[in-house]
Amino acid sequence: SAKTEQGSLVGLCVMGSIFSEGIDLKGDALIGAVIIGPGLPMVSTRQEILRSYYEKQGKDGFYYAYQCPGMSRVLQAAGRVIRTQEDAGCILLLDERFCEDTYRAMFPREWSGYSLCCLDTFGGQLSDFWQEIEAGKGIISCKTDGDTVDYKQ
Repeated sequence: SAKTEQGSLVGLCVMGSIFSEGIDLKGDALIGAVIIGPGLPMVSTRQEILRSYYEKQGKDGFYYAYQCPGMSRVLQAAGRVIRTQEDAGCILLLDERFCEDTYRAMFPREWSGYSLCCLDTFGGQLSDFWQEIEAGKGIISCKTDGDTVDYKQ
């Protein structure tokens, strides 16, 4: 159990794998997730058929065939951090594509109110995050944009 360990642990998993979708770590068993990239599906015949279908309907085929399934994976992985109302944690989204309107529009409403900061100040911002949590002010999450970090309150 994470509560009996001395020190910190880092676990790595692939987005969309059984671990990222099939675990339930409550309390301080999981206090953060670093999600690298928007989880786009591999280019395949199936995805290209979906893309073509939506484009023939006059819609953005890339959005429906790639971005939506990718962001579904991102949200699944991020959802491992906050499982109950008592849970607190930080979610880092590492990819500048998360700053694009099409991706930001798919963020849950609870992720609103973020601001940019540089990596040089990120350590202090993360420290402030945990101080706010301990003070009961309930900051939600963080994300990055290449060389900058979005800090959500």
